[in-house]
Formats: sequence, structure tokens, C-alpha cells
Amino acid sequence: MIPFSPPHITDDVVEEVVAALKSGWITTGPRTRKLEDELNTYCNAQATLCLNSATAGLELMLRWFGVKEGDEVILPAYTYAATANVVMHCGATPVLVDVNADDFNINVDNLRTAITERTKAIMPVDIGGLPCDYHALSALVVENKKLFKPNHPNQQKLGRILLLSDAAHSLGATLDGKGTGTLADATVFSFHAVKNFTTAEGGAVCLNFPSSFNVNDVITELRTKALHGQNKDALAKTQKGNWEYDIVEAGYKWNMPDVLAAIGLASLKDYDKTLKRRKEIVEAYNDFFSKQDWCETPLIQTNEKQSCYHLYMLRLKNVTESQRNAVIQKIFDRDVSVNVHFKPLPLLSFYKQLGYNISDYPIAYDNYSREISLPVYFSLTNEQVQTVCNAVKAAVEEVLQPAAARR
Repeated sequence: MIPFSPPHITDDVVEEVVAALKSGWITTGPRTRKLEDELNTYCNAQATLCLNSATAGLELMLRWFGVKEGDEVILPAYTYAATANVVMHCGATPVLVDVNADDFNINVDNLRTAITERTKAIMPVDIGGLPCDYHALSALVVENKKLFKPNHPNQQKLGRILLLSDAAHSLGATLDGKGTGTLADATVFSFHAVKNFTTAEGGAVCLNFPSSFNVNDVITELRTKALHGQNKDALAKTQKGNWEYDIVEAGYKWNMPDVLAAIGLASLKDYDKTLKRRKEIVEAYNDFFSKQDWCETPLIQTNEKQSCYHLYMLRLKNVTESQRNAVIQKIFDRDVSVNVHFKPLPLLSFYKQLGYNISDYPIAYDNYSREISLPVYFSLTNEQVQTVCNAVKAAVEEVLQPAAARR
């Protein structure tokens, strides 16, 4: 069986993790701080904070911005549930908008009509690793400054809607040569096991605020919120005579431990090689599937954008959701693992029960109903890539050609 997305664990990763285990310090400490510094350099951000998940990072930024009951946060209908769940955690309302037909990302024209005086944040999602249109999004939040109604000190200081990027998929992607991490006010990455860059579980927030903010003060506040509201972390408390601490707010437990940061430290050294190999795989898929008239290859680059090749989101043409599902089963029958990214939020029981209706998001549903994600990972061989291609082609022909013959 060809797996879908096993992690890329090298000998260097193993050695770094063993070194962390033997160091006597496995919770948040020097390795986490070092990873923050190295990610900050890689992303060219103002400051970076590592956390135990991207979900924690999204919620942390919403809470720091004072998002609460009565507020609205705009996000795409086509995303993983975490993007909307964090809005619910804050007591605010997720406002869903439809996506583009070509690249799965949030549609800016649809978004523009969804903005109200209750809108406190916009959360674009870089689906599959291709950046959203951050130029248009940045212009949009400036255009709506007069409509913005601040009710928190950080909202007053920013003076407009917060642009909070859910970049869980897009570490290493670029827009006009600028990397994700610098394209929004705050950018949140995921380092989950299936991501291009992993710490097993984890994530990070990169800041890119205007000069009205002291970024050191912001990162200190975020760090405090992410550790129970405690004004000193465990490493600082080990310094001689520095045991005393205070709790300045009822914070959360969102810190990243050193033993996981160790995976990231070793992995970041080879990340350019990881992206290079993923690009080779994606280009091989494109070369094969662009010759098939029954499918639509994913958009991975434009004149301005460059993906980081996190997902290969193939779409079948002129099929129903049930036909797509049948094709997926036939692919699995050929010992190839595939996936679907994602079920739009209005198809999920929780959000359906809240009144969200998939009929309001026809592009999201159309994209989802035809989508199959193919394996992309560092150790996938050229021979296995060809096996995947052949399995998909054979499955499509087995499911769809008999139907065509009947017509």
C-alpha cells in the first residue's frame, strides 16, 4: 500500500530528538526558543511564537484581539473545521463565504459583501499551499476602516479589521517573492504530522504588525496567554533565585515542548530539499494528468503566486459526489491511499445544525464533490508516482466509462 502522507523523519531528526531527551530538558525551553528564532529568520517575520498547534495559534490571536460574543469573523466555507471552531470558542460568529473556482481559496468579491460593522477579523486559508490574494485582502481591510467598530484596546490600536492568515498548509509559499509569514497581520502555520514541515504536533504564529505596535510587547503578551497567563516560563524559573512567578490572567496551555521543537530544528535544515522533491512530484502528476480529458489539474503557481506543494488536489470533470467516492474506493483497491480536502463546513453536522446551508456555497460544494488528493511526500519514488497515476486512471475508467456507455 502506498500511504498518503507519512512524515519525513531523517537520521538528523532522530539524533536531535535523542539529544533533547538526554539534555534533561524536554518541555518548553532552549530548543523551542531556537526554533522560533530560525523560523522567524526563514519567514522574515517581525517575531515568531511556537505553540502546540495551529488551532491554538488562531484562537490565541483572536483572543488577543478581543474577539468575543457579538463579533463576526469571515472565513471560507471550504476549510478544515479548526478555522471555524476557534471562532466559536471565542463566542463569535463564523461568517462563511464561497471560494474561487480555480484555486479553492476565499473569493475576495464574495468576502467584500460579507463585511459588516461587527466584522473584527478576516481569516483567509491558503488551501493546499497556494497563497490567497493578500494584496486584495490588505486593500479590503483598509477600505473598510470607517465601518470598523473597535471595542478592545488592540482593536483601537490597529484601527481596522485584523487580517489573520490560516497558513496551515503554506510554509514556504510565496506571493510576489514574499513568503507566507509576512503577508498578513498575523500568520499561523501548522506543524502537524502530515504537513510539509512537522514537529509531530505543533504550530507557530508569525507577526507582521504596523509600527503602532511594539512587537516585543505583543509577543510577550502572547507568550503569557499561551502558558496559563504566567509571567515566567519554566526555563526562566530555573535561574538562581528566580523561582517566584505571577498569574496575570486566566490563560491557556498552548506551549510547544522542546522534544517536539527538536524535530523541527532538524527538519528546517532540509526544508528546501523537501520543497524541491514535492515540486518534482507535483510536476510529474501535472505532466500525466494534464493529458487526461476527464480531470482538472490544481493551480500551483501564477505570475505572482508560488505554492509550497502541500496537497495535490485533483478534480474530476462532470462527476457526481457518489461517482467521485466510487473512484476513490477503486484507487484504494489498487493499494494506493488518497484523501479528500475538505468537506466544506456546511456539510458537517455541527455547522449544518447552526443553520449553514451548502446550497449557499455552490463553488465550495462543486470543488469538494469532484476533488481527490493524491499522495505527495519526500520519500515517494518516481515509480510510486507512476503507480498512483495509473491507479487513478484505471479507477476513473472503471467507474466512469461504463456510465458513459449507458448514456
